[in-house]
Amino acid sequence: MVDRKVVVAAHGHCFDGLVSAAMFTHLRRRIDRRSLAFSYRSCGYGPKLRFVPDRWLNGDENAVVDFRYTPSERLTWYFDHHATAFDSDQQRDEALGRSKRFFYEPTYGSCTKLIVEVGQNRYGINFDRFTELIRWADQIDSADFESAEQAIDRSHPAMQLAAVVEQKGDAGLLKDLVAKLLESPVEDVAESDEIQQLWQPLKTARQTAHDRIERSLTRESNVVFVDLHEAPLEGSGKFVAYSMVPDCAYSVSLLRMRQHFKLSIGYNPWSNKPRGHDIGAICQRHGGGGHPVVGAISMSLDQLDEARALARKIVAELNR
Repeated sequence: MVDRKVVVAAHGHCFDGLVSAAMFTHLRRRIDRRSLAFSYRSCGYGPKLRFVPDRWLNGDENAVVDFRYTPSERLTWYFDHHATAFDSDQQRDEALGRSKRFFYEPTYGSCTKLIVEVGQNRYGINFDRFTELIRWADQIDSADFESAEQAIDRSHPAMQLAAVVEQKGDAGLLKDLVAKLLESPVEDVAESDEIQQLWQPLKTARQTAHDRIERSLTRESNVVFVDLHEAPLEGSGKFVAYSMVPDCAYSVSLLRMRQHFKLSIGYNPWSNKPRGHDIGAICQRHGGGGHPVVGAISMSLDQLDEARALARKIVAELNR
């Protein structure tokens, strides 16, 4: 018999979101001996999902991890590290004062690391068998690579798994992978037939994606602009512009997703140029969010002209 139902809403299509969901599940299972049934929701930063819908939070306990704060009385657990997680300082202070189970720290490179350290320090939980999984989640989400070329390298199975999650990480795959990562080492999961079958077409699509980026890329002083509004990018394009223009300081990409347009803005940490802008704050001004070094804004598919105009406005701002 199940004692409590636990809903976990996590940042979808994101390796850190996936691993955060897994590490929270591990944490919650070890807090007490009650029988728990977990369900998972994949959350995207699209124009139609500013907050986790209240109807999704229908468990006895409801957790949001690696995603914007949702002001719901049903929320019982919260973990995040995005600088733009809250609408205001007042909302942040009220939320963190409301519950001792809400944890927020924007200095962390990954939400995974925050959950693990809270689990260790607050609840005395052991995460030793997940060391490699935690390391990969933290490295990938914080872009802790020596170069852009290393960041886009997909030769390691864990990077292949991350690519699959970025492209295919809806709720069904999220639930499946949380269970697998809690039972098996990350490399074993990544090398499984299921993941490799999903990875192979993405591997083939990578070169096409890189070719599309190269054809559409233009440089405007310290910024590279990539306009890919015509069709979704089937392979990951993250950091590719930095490998093509190593000395650019910033990138702005207009991407067509399946249900919306996405403006992706980033700082090139390998450019050896100082960062003079808070990208998360720029994105938040326009309804998006992120971190000081990377962020995104979502717009509906009927807003192409507005999206292109906003992209140009941000390019100009980053060049000031």
